[in-house]
Amino acid sequence: MATEYKSHETLDLIEQITRLDGTKYMEISNMVQNGRAELAAERGFIKEVRILQLNIPHSEHVINYEDYINQTYTMPDESMDHFEEWERTEDIEKEFQLILKENHIG
Repeated sequence: MATEYKSHETLDLIEQITRLDGTKYMEISNMVQNGRAELAAERGFIKEVRILQLNIPHSEHVINYEDYINQTYTMPDESMDHFEEWERTEDIEKEFQLILKENHIG
């Protein structure tokens, strides 16, 4: 049986998102989704987003994370009315941390 995908994004950058309460977290994203985060900041759903690293290598860990995100989340369009923070399973969190490590961010 084929895997169902809600989205088909290629993730190639690391960004830092500042929530409304001032806390920050990092995310693996791409330019389109970074633009959506910028729009979310303009609309007051988050405080700020900034790119930490562009063009990260498309490693095995990035591919695993990308598959999880594409299977789990539908990417927002410009009509979004909130900002959805991507939740990670324990296994996917490990992949995420390895991506940060291989890109010397953390």
